[in-house]
Amino acid sequence: MRAARLIKLVLLLQSRPSMTAGELARELEVSERTVARDVLSLSEAGVPVYADRGRSGGYRLIGGYRTRLTGLGRSEAEALFLSGVPSALREMGLADVASAARLKVSAALLPELRDAASGAAQRFHLDAPRWYHAPQTPELLPVIADAVWDDRRLTARYLRAGREVARELEPYGLVLKAGVWYLAARAAAGPPDGVPATPAGAGFRVYRVDRFTAAQPAVPVDGPPDGRAAGDTARTGHFVRDPDFDLPAFWAERAEQFRRSLLREEAVVRLSPHGVRQLPHVTEPAAAEEAVERATAEGGPDERGWLTVTLAVESQEVAYAQLLALGPEVEALAPAALRERFAAAARRAAALYSPVPEEDTGTR
Repeated sequence: MRAARLIKLVLLLQSRPSMTAGELARELEVSERTVARDVLSLSEAGVPVYADRGRSGGYRLIGGYRTRLTGLGRSEAEALFLSGVPSALREMGLADVASAARLKVSAALLPELRDAASGAAQRFHLDAPRWYHAPQTPELLPVIADAVWDDRRLTARYLRAGREVARELEPYGLVLKAGVWYLAARAAAGPPDGVPATPAGAGFRVYRVDRFTAAQPAVPVDGPPDGRAAGDTARTGHFVRDPDFDLPAFWAERAEQFRRSLLREEAVVRLSPHGVRQLPHVTEPAAAEEAVERATAEGGPDERGWLTVTLAVESQEVAYAQLLALGPEVEALAPAALRERFAAAARRAAALYSPVPEEDTGTR
């Protein structure tokens, strides 16, 4: 949108001494003519932008000019990046902070651009929870979220395999997946000076937030108020964040590991062309696509167009329940027990749909 582009243009010029029309055009992904029109609009609105002519020329702001966006506090700026996920903000207790940040941004905009936020909100919305599941906010989520923002250790109790265990954690990040909150954390086992005791990126685990039964931030012990003095992190309840930790990359890796750990068995099936297209909709999509690609590369469909695939499945029970949805578009080949279950289901279905004999009325 033009409003966002104008803001970005001002911020680009604010962060650099000078930029050419070509440089701005590349950053904004528009033409140089559009850049010239935007600069003129900003100038007419009172933003002190001017152009230097010549080979070394470019656009710049009159020295010292700053937008009021710099009035954002740290927590407001962090919350602003989450403002597209209002349900997540509410659950983490950050709705008020995000509201204050949006007001400050709105105040810094040109008058004709101040409806940009409401305009965007009426056009785009992220609905994180799954269908058919009532969203439930874990009671301890705000406490855990505060610890994540503040790099503060957590003393917690967690339900694992039906029993409660105590944990001292370094909470690195929160992930909202299909309406369920997860915490990426590492056991707090660092030496007294707070230097990480494990190699970069090692020792991290994933915890479901709704399985925490207790959580409280570590209590500072005679430390400075902000707890940020070098060498005092352990004493003040904070931890040293691993600079190499990448939350999106970590989550993607663990999610893939989890997906593969579930698919411990295999089923061999023949699929009609329609069955091939429907397979990702009834089984794990990535596993279905991998199986079809492998079978296509190794031999491809037979003369009838049917494709034989070896599919990774969670269990034979799950495979039966999922593949049964394909009806006559799939034939189970192996293992033998799975094939027999499909054969038995086919016989029962045939009996249900066989023609009903007409009632004998005795008339000749």
